[in-house]
Amino acid sequence: MNVYLNGEFLPLDQARVPVLDRGFVFGDGVYEMVPVYDRHPFRLDEHLRRLQASLDAIRLANPYPVETWRERALQLIASQAFADQSLYIQVTRGVAPRDHAFPPGAVPTVFMMAQPLVTARPEQKAAGVCAITAPDVRWLRCNIKAVSLLANVLARQQAVDVGCAETILLRDGFLTEGAASNIFVVRNGVLLTPPPSHLMLTGITYDVVLELAAANGIAHEVREISEAEVRAADELWMTSSTKEIMAIVQLDGQPVGSGVPGPLAQRMDALYQSFKQQVMRA
Repeated sequence: MNVYLNGEFLPLDQARVPVLDRGFVFGDGVYEMVPVYDRHPFRLDEHLRRLQASLDAIRLANPYPVETWRERALQLIASQAFADQSLYIQVTRGVAPRDHAFPPGAVPTVFMMAQPLVTARPEQKAAGVCAITAPDVRWLRCNIKAVSLLANVLARQQAVDVGCAETILLRDGFLTEGAASNIFVVRNGVLLTPPPSHLMLTGITYDVVLELAAANGIAHEVREISEAEVRAADELWMTSSTKEIMAIVQLDGQPVGSGVPGPLAQRMDALYQSFKQQVMRA
């Protein structure tokens, strides 16, 4: 597996970062993850725009123009032995003596790698998955795609510990998102999801789902969703670049709706797969 580090393409086992890199000692950096289908990065420009937004939020100048990011990402993708990939991009504030304040003159560390893309198995999609709920105790800038993900890691592990796929986070009685996903609710035929805010990270898949709903006449609302609405959902989905559209059929040990993936989840997944194929052919 080849990776990219600070201007060089090299084998993964040769990549090295100094221990005083601020990404290591402070989690002072941001990242993106781009799904790649048959060597075609999915919505790369949108991912790069979100990377820019995260960099702006932590006051770190983007080390490359968009054209350079695109060129080097495509070069890295082409160098792998596998066609379907998970392209990971990380930018940290760079190497400096350990001090909380921004180091003047530090050069950002830029890292990219492409791993084999692991998506949901067809049988898993057909059966759906279980999830649990937990209080959202993370910081108040969840819209930044920061590398300091300890709170999300702990929340996701809560689900893994009980054999579930995701932890759905609730703050002050309202839905925010999953530990590593966005959450959609279906009630009375209407697709619901929380609005973008500093309390959640809106995913690229989140955007695609709303675009497809609008283009295909699916009733939908972007608004605050109460915990009671989550628990009374007819359908519940998690969405992400790797899970795509995944139905949650059990929440905290109780069935969601009829306990199987609902008709709107199945329809949206079919629309998403068709859209993905169109993007790859473009």
